[in-house]
Amino acid sequence: MGIFDRNKSKKDPKAYPVQKPEEEWQEILDPHSYHVLREKGTERPFTGQYYLNKDTGIYECKACGNEIFHSSKKYDSGCGWPSFTEPIRPEAIDVQMDYSHFMIREEILCGNCGGHLGHRFPDGPKDQGGIRYCINSVSMDFKKEDEKA
Repeated sequence: MGIFDRNKSKKDPKAYPVQKPEEEWQEILDPHSYHVLREKGTERPFTGQYYLNKDTGIYECKACGNEIFHSSKKYDSGCGWPSFTEPIRPEAIDVQMDYSHFMIREEILCGNCGGHLGHRFPDGPKDQGGIRYCINSVSMDFKKEDEKA
């Protein structure tokens, strides 16, 4: 195992409110979502179901239902993944350093279950804080505003 394989072999040491055995995560998530959320994978750019979504509503963690982003903070960054300027509330996400793939990045995790959502970069809209949250569609579900109960 090399230094850059760290995230594939170690579990995040933080104790999240929602924890399940890996077998249970495999039962409730489709294989692609499991790979992204639990194994820190990614989806191919420009292929995610929410990349071009313009509907109004809330993006939730697909693994646990935690509300993570509101559509009003979504914008087209051109990167190929859904991009947001900020989470719905600070504690909705957790940030940790990611040294995989010969890069240094800030990984975004669900603040409720620790599932991998994507990464955070300092190249967002300057008038909105300058941060881009680059998120995998397969790590989220979307609830239209009129569907929220």
